[in-house]
Amino acid sequence: MVQAAPQILRSSFVTTRVIRPVDLVAPGLVQVDLTSGQTARPGRHPAPQPAPCCAVEARCDGPARLAWIAGDVTLAGVYDGATAYLEVTVGGATHQHRSRRVARARGRVDRLGLTLTGTHLTVFTSTDGVWTARARLDLAERRRPVLVDTRDDGWLADLQVAYAGRLGELRAGAFGQLGLRDLRLVTWVDGTPYTSGERPFLTATSAGPGFFDTAHTSVWELDPDGLTLTHRSDLFFRRRGTVYADHATHLVRDGEGWLVATSTWGDFDNGPGATVGVTTARSTADLLSGRHVLDSTPLSLPTTGLRSVGVWDPHLVRTEGGWLVGYVSARKFFDFHPVVATGPSLDSLALRAAANDRRATEGTTLLRVADDGEAPAWVVLASDGRDNPRGSRAAYPVFDLDLRQTGTLAAPYPSNIPWPTLVPHGERWLLVGFDGEPYGGSLLGYGTHGRVVISKQVG
Repeated sequence: MVQAAPQILRSSFVTTRVIRPVDLVAPGLVQVDLTSGQTARPGRHPAPQPAPCCAVEARCDGPARLAWIAGDVTLAGVYDGATAYLEVTVGGATHQHRSRRVARARGRVDRLGLTLTGTHLTVFTSTDGVWTARARLDLAERRRPVLVDTRDDGWLADLQVAYAGRLGELRAGAFGQLGLRDLRLVTWVDGTPYTSGERPFLTATSAGPGFFDTAHTSVWELDPDGLTLTHRSDLFFRRRGTVYADHATHLVRDGEGWLVATSTWGDFDNGPGATVGVTTARSTADLLSGRHVLDSTPLSLPTTGLRSVGVWDPHLVRTEGGWLVGYVSARKFFDFHPVVATGPSLDSLALRAAANDRRATEGTTLLRVADDGEAPAWVVLASDGRDNPRGSRAAYPVFDLDLRQTGTLAAPYPSNIPWPTLVPHGERWLLVGFDGEPYGGSLLGYGTHGRVVISKQVG
């Protein structure tokens, strides 16, 4: 679809809907579903996982215990009637982890939850339907020996879920999300939306209980009339022989298959020597349903002449003249700006332009537009965070392919750095972004953000 530039770049948007889908266990990916009668006695059920991204939750009416078990490893979340904490047993030795600040639940606990996201184990309690993290443990924290390799394929295949205590209905399966961010339109390789009827699809970063290495990539279907989102699938990525929950992803339909470009946030720790890159994967599977592990390979994105410690946020389009790729390059963490590369193939890209005047701008997105009486042309959208220089803050800039700014979207700008995802709907457009509101309590820190903010074009 080609949209006349004046209708986008000179129109205004108003916020119409704010959505926060929170699910410890993804509703469509439940492996174990038990009624209260079945959970009256202790039990155990197989629940193999393709990736370290799973959860169990149950109605709770007093002391209870939930656990993931494989081999001689037990990862448990315990509620003793007043406080919640973690117990990790490896080879007969048990380690207990309890937060001094937030272990005690102040209100009546109605549910208990336990999540494994990457290498992070977290126990939650729920009061009146709101989840709060009570303890979290990084099982691969560098200051101590690795307790268990949660990314090992064999260990994940043997996983079982176990439970005991005063529990009611119980569900276990894939971890869902505490929020959504980095929403990007799923497209055909020429940049047009990939839809089911009138409904487009979006990739998103499903926020986990903490920093970037607790999140993963998910796919959602958008109802543009009702402004609702339906979870469709989850994507994980194998690189260097290990499965990671990488995210900030562009899903592209190329002929009869899929091309997937993603950012390697799945093991990012922001320590000395930290870096992040972009990988691509190909698949002919139905990536719009279920859970998938994709074999990925590095995509070499040029940073010639730039001081760069990492690249992320890929957006890919194939034109008659070759490939266009938008992305972000970081001088350091976190000082970053948009970049555009071009080339006859993804293996032979060259740097075209970089917006070096920015230091907190990401979500680089390519869009084909047509001005009055002019041939269609590509523009580049991005998102200016509030840490940019004066005059380039809290706005959606519009650039040409040489990253010279030509305008700004007249749209509400939430907190954090929402991506400028424009979704066509009839003769108008929707702007699907997100904000920085956290979830899950004070223990989790940065990374749980992601209320979806949808705005409509009004003029």
